[in-house]
Amino acid sequence: MTERVDHPGLTGAKVLVLGGTGVISSAVVRRAAEVGHEVTVLNRGRSQAEALHTPPDGVRTLQADLRDPEAVRGAVGAEEFDVVASFFAFVPDHVRADLDVFAGRTGQYIFISSASAYQTPPARLPVTEATPLRNPHWRYSRDKIACEDLLVSRYRETGLPMTIVRPSHTYDATSVPFDGGWTVVERMRRGAPVVVPGDGTSLWTLTNARDFARAFVGLFALPSTIGSAFHITSDEALPWNEIYATIGRAAGVEPRLVHVPSDAIAAADADFGASLLGDKAHSMVFDNSAIRSVVPGWAARVPFAQGAREIVAWHDADPSRRQIDPRLDAIFDRLADRYAA
Repeated sequence: MTERVDHPGLTGAKVLVLGGTGVISSAVVRRAAEVGHEVTVLNRGRSQAEALHTPPDGVRTLQADLRDPEAVRGAVGAEEFDVVASFFAFVPDHVRADLDVFAGRTGQYIFISSASAYQTPPARLPVTEATPLRNPHWRYSRDKIACEDLLVSRYRETGLPMTIVRPSHTYDATSVPFDGGWTVVERMRRGAPVVVPGDGTSLWTLTNARDFARAFVGLFALPSTIGSAFHITSDEALPWNEIYATIGRAAGVEPRLVHVPSDAIAAADADFGASLLGDKAHSMVFDNSAIRSVVPGWAARVPFAQGAREIVAWHDADPSRRQIDPRLDAIFDRLADRYAA
């Protein structure tokens, strides 16, 4: 079957991406340009983005601090867009600033929320868009929920043409899917024990950014998506033990896994603990029927085994990419020493 996503929405839509150099947003920019949309990215232009995250030829770049509405207005002038995709809004004030500039000047405002906004832990699986939004563990998620509440209110009151998209754990070759990043892979390779939260059997969904982008771009300028929310994830859910083992195989080693209670990890490092208890410690399996209903034929194509090989190959290609976090490395040592028995 030919995927409709190859010619998504309004062909040749005029698209503005706020951000555009992150793992997810850069993949969206590349996909949108690839299928023939007229793409502009707006950001500060100061980040030292990896080559993988830089806009391809033909994508226009505007520069402004997205936290400065007057600078944004100056950068875009009087232009109007078919789609404005906001990858850089994390609290309601950020959304309000976007709407102050773009409401009435775009046919679709797409807000990038987070699947961590769903009820955590979920009362039932798989998670659907009807799953309640509630996360008492992580401020990041509660802020995203507040952003969604604002947008839903504007839609109901004014007909704001908005669409909400909730990514789950989305990665590309630059992003090792563990807190600590490459530190964990380096520990595997030197034979040091690797800390795995809980008993490692909870199920986790990892989505390659290329797969996400194919579905996301398929939402552009589709009237049926206005006022709705969609998550976009892989259908492959793996136990954390297997995720660690898959990265280990890609790195050429068999990792020594030490299982540590999530609460103990949170006590050792508050930031690590917030993202763990508020997200990764709980099984998250998703029903993607909603996104397929508007982007027929879409399916995630990249299995994590392939993604893991890409991650390791990208890091091994340049020693400067293999960054170690000494603080987390020491925390892992202490936790492993305590729980190895």
